[in-house]
Amino acid sequence: MLKQSFIHLSSAINKQPSAPLQLLKKAVIIPFQQRFLSSANQELITHSEQFNLTPEQLEYQQLAKDFTNKHFQEHIVSEWDRNKTFPMETLREAAQLGFGGIYVSTDYGGTGLSRLDASIIFEQLAKGDVSTTAYLTIHNMCCWMIDQYGTPQQKERYLPALCSMEKFASYCLTEPNSGSDAASLRTRAVLSEDGESYVLNGEKAFISGGGSSDVYLVMAKVSNGTASSKKEESSADAITCFIIEKNTPGLSFGKNEVKLGWNTQPTRAVIMDNVKVKKENILGEIGQGFKIAMQGLDGGRINIATCSVGGAQQCMNMAGEYLHTRKQFGKPLSNFQHLQFKLADMATRVHASRLMVRTAAAQLDMEKSSHSTTFCAMAKRFATDECFDVVNDSLQMFGGYGYLNEYGVERYLRDLRVHCILEGTNEVMRLITSRYYLNLYKGGQQ
Repeated sequence: MLKQSFIHLSSAINKQPSAPLQLLKKAVIIPFQQRFLSSANQELITHSEQFNLTPEQLEYQQLAKDFTNKHFQEHIVSEWDRNKTFPMETLREAAQLGFGGIYVSTDYGGTGLSRLDASIIFEQLAKGDVSTTAYLTIHNMCCWMIDQYGTPQQKERYLPALCSMEKFASYCLTEPNSGSDAASLRTRAVLSEDGESYVLNGEKAFISGGGSSDVYLVMAKVSNGTASSKKEESSADAITCFIIEKNTPGLSFGKNEVKLGWNTQPTRAVIMDNVKVKKENILGEIGQGFKIAMQGLDGGRINIATCSVGGAQQCMNMAGEYLHTRKQFGKPLSNFQHLQFKLADMATRVHASRLMVRTAAAQLDMEKSSHSTTFCAMAKRFATDECFDVVNDSLQMFGGYGYLNEYGVERYLRDLRVHCILEGTNEVMRLITSRYYLNLYKGGQQ
């Protein structure tokens, strides 16, 4: 993956043979190429990544790694990032390997794997492209929600095309005035006069895939058409999940937001102006939407956390190699004890994050409860915070070169930053965790 990046940079230097650039090439670029582009380092999967995996999981890991090496090469992803390209065809190629519906039933085109298996796959993909992998995880979350709560007719209608990624899906919960306080959402669904449909009005914000996706899972509060009481307005009990297709009259999209990172996926507002949705497109039961949304987010938090782990692992790999090639004060950076200790701390953070993510994934595979929700919250909080710091430390090790686009580290930094915010802010993750343990201690349990 990195080979093309440094060949590209080397070519650019050759076209402008100024003395400073020639010195840069001789002192930094060529030594880095010679070390990092050896066959062993190109295929680097650390022991930590393979720890305690079954033979089948090692195969999934290698399959994802091979896909990353082929399709998520640095020069390709850098161009997607620069041009804000949503690589839909590449995602469809990933779906051919079963990555479009990893934990969806095989009856409807899914792969039928576990959350733990998915975390192993997503980590390897994120090592090449965090942003595109993050969208893929959101798409998988939507597929799972339909597979888990959909009627046989809904599953048959939507899942085969979604698992193959012939069609794309988006999750629509957040609104301009309801982020962490998700239950306060204002999108309303009013029963139509004929009693056969609901009419939705409202706006969703920061929707990944907005405008490009074909299927939208929209959370709205159901009303019978009468004035709602204050209690009903503030309650999550009225929230219902609707499946809305892109071409539905009244459905429109805002501009593609200009963002710090995640540039390989569009982010738009999803706007509903008298959007009529048949009752048959209600996912689950009326009033079950908040539960569906929160259960989807349990898995989403694991997925975003594992994307952080993949990005941090890749940046640490690059920084570790750079320490061997860059010389200051007459010796390689790898000889400086401060940087040795810093690298040790980085490796510990990544390994601990990976273990927490995989533990949470295994817990979610076993049961969906307050226990699993807390495991997911802890893993998400810890991994996204710690792995962002690892990427930031990696950039620091590169010095000024880490700030340059050609080295790739700055893109990982931009892409990982949002993971501390979305799928529930890390402050909310602390609330979930503290409430769980305070309730546990109140009952005298440990």
